[in-house]
Amino acid sequence: MFRIVSILGLSALLLPLASAAGAATDAAPHADGAALGLVWVVPFAGILLSIALMPLFAPHVWHRHYGKIALFWALAFLLPFTAVFGPGAALYETLHTVLLEYVPFIILLLALFTVAGGIRIVGHPHGTPLVNTAFLAIGTGIASLMGTTGAAMLLIRPLIEANAWRKRKVHVVVFFIFLVANIGGSLTPLGDPPLFLGFLKGVPFFWPTTHLFLPMALVAGLLLVIFFALDSYMSRQEEGSAPRRDKAEGGIRIEGKINLLLLLGVIGAVLLSGVWQSGVAVSLYHVSVTLEALVRDGLLLVIVGLSLALTSDESRQANHFSWEPMLEVAKLFIGIFLTIVPAIAILRAGEQGALGAVVGAVTDEAGRPIDAAYFWLTGLLSSFLDNAPTYLVFFNTAGGDAATLTGPLASTLIAISAGAVFMGANTYIGNAPNFMVRAIAEHRGVAMPSFFGYMAWSGAILLPLFLLMTWVFFL
Repeated sequence: MFRIVSILGLSALLLPLASAAGAATDAAPHADGAALGLVWVVPFAGILLSIALMPLFAPHVWHRHYGKIALFWALAFLLPFTAVFGPGAALYETLHTVLLEYVPFIILLLALFTVAGGIRIVGHPHGTPLVNTAFLAIGTGIASLMGTTGAAMLLIRPLIEANAWRKRKVHVVVFFIFLVANIGGSLTPLGDPPLFLGFLKGVPFFWPTTHLFLPMALVAGLLLVIFFALDSYMSRQEEGSAPRRDKAEGGIRIEGKINLLLLLGVIGAVLLSGVWQSGVAVSLYHVSVTLEALVRDGLLLVIVGLSLALTSDESRQANHFSWEPMLEVAKLFIGIFLTIVPAIAILRAGEQGALGAVVGAVTDEAGRPIDAAYFWLTGLLSSFLDNAPTYLVFFNTAGGDAATLTGPLASTLIAISAGAVFMGANTYIGNAPNFMVRAIAEHRGVAMPSFFGYMAWSGAILLPLFLLMTWVFFL
């Protein structure tokens, strides 16, 4: 916990620098996406390849030094950027990324990780195909209410515990990532960050519920059927190895119930920051942090403290709670968030940027949107980039007017929303809880597939379903 707080505290070291630099200039220097070539994306590609390959070819080096490797790639972007565009632009982009994106991201994950880690399901059910499918269905159902991260952190530990007796359980965690950590969060702005940004842009709260329900039901329903068939086959291979259940162990009960209330507090704090517009902000070198964001993050940290104080250490230990997965995410994602800056800037430059052909591919010769192209381009980019800014890029490419996009162009917004949320499941880094679930599963002894190994799973299972979805809804 101390090391995580230390990582968050590093941002405070930037504040004196920001004050000094802010006195030197009035204009906000920033990365001009139209002036950036694709060479600036090399550090981002480097950190992705490190995450993908080093655990395979240099596992001991990776597990001991992944934080230093993430820092190396962050500096591989920041130092050349400082030399070319000046320290002001580098400081602005760093502050903007750390204060507005990374710190809120980590604080929210920390709150959900801590609170969900204090909830222990005792007398867990036996991990049969029916029980596992029920777990996934319930998780998919609640992900839109408490967010994909909240639902994933709440259910991944009891699901792993229920299947502790099984030798073959990688597929259980992989489908959990597909459904609970991604597709299940498509029905409300609370479910996934891209939809929350749409809500802030004027998309009605229940618009995703009514317009994304059928696409979600199709894909999630087919995934549950595929999983049940696969898990039934896997289970039959292990018949006779299941432990005998003690009838005296009693029914299912929950320890740490106070954390369920605190979980509602997390949801309330996030929702508050979206609906409350205070008009008050603190500015640090042209980066404005709103009062509502500060209040949200403060409330989340208070909730973290309450969870730690009100949950017994014995319950957390019995839940195999460890800070290591959270620490791994905190270290790796600071590198990802910084190296992704030029990629997002290039996309925001639209057709004037180095990826202009990609942005221009979503309209036909008459200027009409191509829904299938919006779905696939938003989705494929969201598989590797942060799905929230990618959603905004294509939201604005489609006109950026919520009234139009929820009216005459509703099918286009459905394509953008579904691409950003659903295809976050394509890679470990496509959505925040993916990496968290993987880290927790590995900490519990599940031999999760490598970066590319996971993509083989998603490519074989998800891409055919997304092609079917394209044919049904976007052609």
